[in-house]
Amino acid sequence: MTPQELSDFALELPEAFDDEAFGPGAAVFKVEGKVFAILQDPSEERPAQVTLKCEPDLALHLREQYAAVEPGYHVNKRHWNTVVLNGTVPVEEVREMVEHSYDRVVSGLPKAARDRLRLLRAA
Repeated sequence: MTPQELSDFALELPEAFDDEAFGPGAAVFKVEGKVFAILQDPSEERPAQVTLKCEPDLALHLREQYAAVEPGYHVNKRHWNTVVLNGTVPVEEVREMVEHSYDRVVSGLPKAARDRLRLLRAA
Protein backbone atom coordinates (compact mmCIF):
# COMPACT_ATOMS: atom_id res chain seq x y z
CA MET A 1 0.00 0.00 0.00
CA THR A 2 1.37 3.39 -0.92
CA PRO A 3 1.22 6.35 1.45
CA GLN A 4 -1.33 8.04 -0.86
CA GLU A 5 -3.55 4.94 -0.87
CA LEU A 6 -3.38 4.76 2.91
CA SER A 7 -4.23 8.45 3.22
CA ASP A 8 -7.17 8.13 0.83
CA PHE A 9 -8.48 5.09 2.69
CA ALA A 10 -8.16 6.70 6.14
CA LEU A 11 -10.01 9.80 4.96
CA GLU A 12 -12.93 7.66 3.75
CA LEU A 13 -13.74 6.76 7.35
CA PRO A 14 -16.60 8.83 8.85
CA GLU A 15 -15.48 12.29 9.97
CA ALA A 16 -11.79 11.43 9.64
CA PHE A 17 -9.48 14.31 8.84
CA ASP A 18 -5.76 14.89 8.64
CA ASP A 19 -3.40 17.59 9.70
CA GLU A 20 0.30 17.99 10.34
CA ALA A 21 0.05 18.22 14.11
CA PHE A 22 3.65 17.04 14.44
CA GLY A 23 4.98 19.21 11.62
CA PRO A 24 5.79 18.53 7.98
CA GLY A 25 6.49 14.96 6.98
CA ALA A 26 3.87 13.37 9.22
CA ALA A 27 0.17 13.35 8.38
CA VAL A 28 -1.90 12.82 11.52
CA PHE A 29 -5.34 11.28 11.00
CA LYS A 30 -7.96 12.03 13.62
CA VAL A 31 -11.61 11.47 14.45
CA GLU A 32 -13.29 13.76 16.98
CA GLY A 33 -9.85 15.27 17.61
CA LYS A 34 -8.32 11.91 18.62
CA VAL A 35 -5.40 10.40 16.69
CA PHE A 36 -5.94 7.03 15.02
CA ALA A 37 -3.04 7.05 12.51
CA ILE A 38 0.27 8.82 11.98
CA LEU A 39 1.69 8.49 8.48
CA GLN A 40 5.37 9.36 8.18
CA ASP A 41 6.85 10.22 4.80
CA PRO A 42 9.70 8.07 3.49
CA SER A 43 13.27 9.16 4.03
CA GLU A 44 16.63 8.07 2.69
CA GLU A 45 16.94 5.65 5.61
CA ARG A 46 13.47 4.05 5.54
CA PRO A 47 10.25 3.68 3.55
CA ALA A 48 7.03 5.38 4.62
CA GLN A 49 5.45 4.01 7.78
CA VAL A 50 2.17 4.35 9.61
CA THR A 51 1.57 4.13 13.34
CA LEU A 52 -1.81 2.68 14.34
CA LYS A 53 -3.65 2.01 17.59
CA CYS A 54 -4.16 -1.69 18.27
CA GLU A 55 -5.61 -4.02 20.89
CA PRO A 56 -2.55 -5.27 22.83
CA ASP A 57 -2.90 -9.01 22.11
CA LEU A 58 -3.56 -8.37 18.43
CA ALA A 59 -0.59 -5.98 18.35
CA LEU A 60 1.70 -8.78 19.52
CA HIS A 61 0.19 -11.25 17.04
CA LEU A 62 0.71 -8.86 14.11
CA ARG A 63 4.32 -8.24 15.16
CA GLU A 64 4.93 -11.99 15.15
CA GLN A 65 3.21 -12.44 11.80
CA TYR A 66 4.90 -9.60 9.86
CA ALA A 67 8.48 -8.36 10.11
CA ALA A 68 7.25 -4.94 8.88
CA VAL A 69 5.03 -4.53 11.96
CA GLU A 70 6.96 -3.15 14.91
CA PRO A 71 6.15 -1.67 18.32
CA GLY A 72 4.79 1.86 17.94
CA TYR A 73 7.34 4.56 17.23
CA HIS A 74 7.30 7.30 19.91
CA VAL A 75 3.98 6.08 21.36
CA ASN A 76 2.79 3.50 23.91
CA LYS A 77 4.26 0.31 22.50
CA ARG A 78 1.60 -1.83 24.16
CA HIS A 79 -1.28 -0.12 22.35
CA TRP A 80 0.31 1.04 19.08
CA ASN A 81 2.08 -0.62 16.15
CA THR A 82 4.17 0.96 13.43
CA VAL A 83 3.77 -0.65 10.01
CA VAL A 84 6.57 -0.12 7.51
CA LEU A 85 4.93 0.36 4.11
CA ASN A 86 7.43 -1.70 2.15
CA GLY A 87 4.91 -3.97 0.41
CA THR A 88 5.42 -7.00 2.65
CA VAL A 89 2.11 -6.60 4.50
CA PRO A 90 -0.87 -7.30 2.22
CA VAL A 91 -2.95 -4.23 1.34
CA GLU A 92 -6.13 -5.76 2.78
CA GLU A 93 -4.32 -6.42 6.08
CA VAL A 94 -3.14 -2.80 6.27
CA ARG A 95 -6.71 -1.63 5.59
CA GLU A 96 -7.97 -3.84 8.42
CA MET A 97 -5.32 -2.38 10.73
CA VAL A 98 -6.40 1.18 9.85
CA GLU A 99 -10.08 0.32 10.45
CA HIS A 100 -9.21 -1.41 13.72
CA SER A 101 -7.29 1.66 14.89
CA TYR A 102 -10.19 3.96 13.95
CA ASP A 103 -12.64 1.65 15.77
CA ARG A 104 -10.44 1.56 18.89
CA VAL A 105 -10.41 5.35 19.03
CA VAL A 106 -14.17 5.61 18.38
CA SER A 107 -14.84 3.10 21.17
CA GLY A 108 -13.20 5.51 23.64
CA LEU A 109 -15.36 8.48 22.66
CA PRO A 110 -18.46 9.65 24.54
CA LYS A 111 -21.56 7.56 23.80
CA ALA A 112 -23.29 10.16 21.63
CA ALA A 113 -20.23 10.49 19.38
CA ARG A 114 -19.75 6.69 19.26
CA ASP A 115 -23.35 6.12 18.27
CA ARG A 116 -23.27 8.83 15.58
CA LEU A 117 -20.03 7.56 14.03
CA ARG A 118 -21.20 3.94 14.10
CA LEU A 119 -24.39 4.94 12.28
CA LEU A 120 -22.36 6.80 9.67
CA ARG A 121 -20.06 3.80 9.27
CA ALA A 122 -22.97 1.41 8.80
CA ALA A 123 -24.54 3.61 6.10
